[in-house]
Amino acid sequence: MPQSWLRLSVRAGAADLDAVSNFLIELGSPGVVVKRNGIEAYFRRSRRDDSLKQAVRRFLRALEGLDRHRSRLSARWKVIAEEKWHDSWRRFIKPQKVGNSFWVTPPWLPPPKNNRREVITIEPGMAFGIGSHATTRGCLEFLEKAAGFLRSKDFAALDVGTGSGILAIALAKLGARTIWAIDNDPVALKVARENLSFNGVEQNVHLSGAELRRIGKSFSLVVANLTAETILGLADALAQKVKPQGFLILSGILHEQVRAVTRRFGTEGFVLLRRKREKEWVTLLFKRQ
Repeated sequence: MPQSWLRLSVRAGAADLDAVSNFLIELGSPGVVVKRNGIEAYFRRSRRDDSLKQAVRRFLRALEGLDRHRSRLSARWKVIAEEKWHDSWRRFIKPQKVGNSFWVTPPWLPPPKNNRREVITIEPGMAFGIGSHATTRGCLEFLEKAAGFLRSKDFAALDVGTGSGILAIALAKLGARTIWAIDNDPVALKVARENLSFNGVEQNVHLSGAELRRIGKSFSLVVANLTAETILGLADALAQKVKPQGFLILSGILHEQVRAVTRRFGTEGFVLLRRKREKEWVTLLFKRQ
């Protein structure tokens, strides 16, 4: 008998997209699509559908309760047939150019002929998208700039909160000798491992669930696409991992949070070289003095 699916559509503001998408991934959705004003997620129908819907409802109400000024997070459920499931979310996924160096594509859509960019292939069905989020694009563009500043030196890099592994893959293609990629989410580590292998860079990347503070190395380039709150909580550890004259890229920061982040890293001896804003999101490129 054909398997049917539940499609969940959540209307949410930019500040809530990451939290909601991460929660839906943890609930077991194999397909999460982040759009401009919300999220679509897919779940196989089962006997736990009622408890699944209750869990989503409780999470959204709890998220609303964190801020009485936050707009209501609405959720709609729809049953779709097996044969429509892939098309329902795959139609949102398109290959895209990022910066001057990369072409990011899902595996079922090859890059165009005569493409001279480095190709990063990411399987979005594993729930992390293919780099369309503003924070990922900002990190990819600044990785390109930082690698240019390093002038193709044999450098080592650290990717904090690697997620799908897309930034670690980009670092390998930009010439990093060794990349450490860490994440505290077992699902992310599994996804990243598969993507690293698919892109043929698994030998370049040390993938780990280690805590940032337990890594006893420093790096010429560190990137952390997290949230402003997490970044500020890890500020000491992040600063210690960047070599003198090294570069630090931070993203997942809302526009109104930028001042707090730049002030904090200014006290650690970092100078802001670049900032990129896309909609509500800001990516920062620092150099350590």
